[in-house]
Amino acid sequence: MNPRGYFSPRATIHHSGLKLGGRIFIDDHVIIYRYGEGGPVNLGNSVSLHRGCIIQTGAGGSLTVGPDTHIQPGCIFSAFLSPIVIGSGVQVAPKCAFYPYDHGVAPDIPISKQPLRTKGGIVVGDGAWLGVGVIVLDGVRIGKGAVIGAGSVVTHDVPEGAIAAGNPARVLRMRGDSTGKTDGTV
Repeated sequence: MNPRGYFSPRATIHHSGLKLGGRIFIDDHVIIYRYGEGGPVNLGNSVSLHRGCIIQTGAGGSLTVGPDTHIQPGCIFSAFLSPIVIGSGVQVAPKCAFYPYDHGVAPDIPISKQPLRTKGGIVVGDGAWLGVGVIVLDGVRIGKGAVIGAGSVVTHDVPEGAIAAGNPARVLRMRGDSTGKTDGTV
């Protein structure tokens, strides 16, 4: 490790819009790829991308990851149509996926030929923690300090400081609330 960081010789980077802070860690088999008119990828100081993470940007998509954020093995950031913004000090467990778009489902047209559509970008607030295998979909904002339980599918906003889980994810309680009471909204 040096002031610039560590870049595994087994990582694959094909992205002319990649901007890096200092002390970046890019592990083996990380892929950072730009499709056509894909937007930039900005990684802040001390960001860690562990083994097998995939970052791809396409038309209208971009990725920004704030400082001191750690992304564990096997995560996917597929930024098409809308941006993905991950705050500082965020902890992303293995095998999480971020998709700020969806495919249409019109009848009599194969899914592979459906146009992409979006409800908007994805924002994950500073200090949030996402458990193993969380999927975050388009138009979602996860608040500062929120915790998302393993295996959850986040389809709606999660407030700051909330603990949410399930498919679809719903608020179980607020951090620090030992009563477990919530209004159930996400």
